[in-house]
Amino acid sequence: MDDSIRSKYEVVIGLEVHAQMLTKSKAYSNDVNEFGAHPNTNISVISLGHPGTLPKMNKKTIEFAIKLGLACGCNIAPEQYFARKNYFYPDLPKGYQITQDKTPICTGGSIHIKLEDGSDKEIGITRIHMEEDAGKSIHDVDVFDTLVDLNRAGVPLLEIVSEPDMRSSQEAYNYLTEVRKLVRYLDICDGNMEEGSMRCDANISVMLKGAAEFGTKVEVKNMNSIRNVQRAIEFEVIRQIEALERGETLYMETRSFDALKNSTISMRSKEAANDYRYFPEPDLQPLVMDDKLIASIKAEMPALPRELFLKYTKELGLTEYDAFILTDNKGIALYYEALIALTKNYKAAANWMMGDIKSYLNEFGVDIEDFPLKPEKIVALINLIEQGKISSSVASQKIFPEMLKQIDKTPLELAESMNLIQDSNEDSILGFINEVIKQHPSEVERYKNGEKQLTGFLMGQLMKISKGKADPKAANELMRKTLEA
Repeated sequence: MDDSIRSKYEVVIGLEVHAQMLTKSKAYSNDVNEFGAHPNTNISVISLGHPGTLPKMNKKTIEFAIKLGLACGCNIAPEQYFARKNYFYPDLPKGYQITQDKTPICTGGSIHIKLEDGSDKEIGITRIHMEEDAGKSIHDVDVFDTLVDLNRAGVPLLEIVSEPDMRSSQEAYNYLTEVRKLVRYLDICDGNMEEGSMRCDANISVMLKGAAEFGTKVEVKNMNSIRNVQRAIEFEVIRQIEALERGETLYMETRSFDALKNSTISMRSKEAANDYRYFPEPDLQPLVMDDKLIASIKAEMPALPRELFLKYTKELGLTEYDAFILTDNKGIALYYEALIALTKNYKAAANWMMGDIKSYLNEFGVDIEDFPLKPEKIVALINLIEQGKISSSVASQKIFPEMLKQIDKTPLELAESMNLIQDSNEDSILGFINEVIKQHPSEVERYKNGEKQLTGFLMGQLMKISKGKADPKAANELMRKTLEA
């Protein structure tokens, strides 16, 4: 699309994120909440909605919702009522979902994202409410029939509805990334979109810049990755602009995203599909929030990504890039927190996290929880470098790999057993320097005549003669003094 046409329009995006809760049982029954079980095994007469059965609220879902609300700075509703959302679909065995309509547990609040220019933007939260999931219709196993797996029916969900504050697909991508990071930090959802435990619907419209009203909203479903949400938005924006440029009228509708074709497809009109006939759930009592419960949950809240990001950049002096990498994964952040509790060399600790440790995790495909070395061992290695007993390169290339093989040994024990302790003795280093001068008289003469770049070559020869044991810092300083005397 021509940039001149694209620039005439402003994009308006709001996202609805459905996050499955990591509870042991379902929202209103004791059926097991487990991904990957054999189809239609985690079910009971309650989740199937048999006559005479009664739901019972899962307290963990309430606690998880409060956690997320507090993390987003939301207001927690003091009184809440449940409702039935009625519609017919083959994978909805009861014919309705138990949800919250008029009284969502959380309202207001926001999630902060980073823009491409490095600035911050707040994306408002309209509401977060509790509901149960439907089952799953499977279309790609049988050529002729749709199969239904009801294991997911009744799994507790939190639906996070944003304000229409996003203005590009990149902002939507960043917002979803932050939501997933947040629910993982809180340990309330694993955020695995490919497994369906976090799903997203995007509401997209375009309008001429400066227009007083938003354009016609189109909802896009069926996206199983954050990248696909971004792709679907990009396609839909162009489709809508091109339609308006042709003089066509856009209608409210629900569309599906085809990842293979990178396009959206119309599923149904929303003009007549917005009335779910909500009515109060007669079998669940109203919820009255307990201030003590909220206070206890708040007291147990972990440090959150944004708090850690600000701590690392403002207090510890790390770059925004370093802080972003360190806070991207909760396990990594916790390990780094353990490191900086033992050392004030925050940059060195960050470098080890993002360098050798992360390389190990990537090479062996494991999480930080499975990393064999305790933070104390890494800090001991950092201390050896600070004390001048070993160089950074020796620590990384020789001692660190050996630490992974002999995890019961300290870095100092390994350095001594491998004869890698640096020689900082001035007399010893001077002996190495004199040997370099003797072996390379022409290079020394060129250095003295102004070719200072030969320092690297001469230092390389010194380290070779000393077999890497000379303290590089002390040797470099003494080398310059000797050559310039």
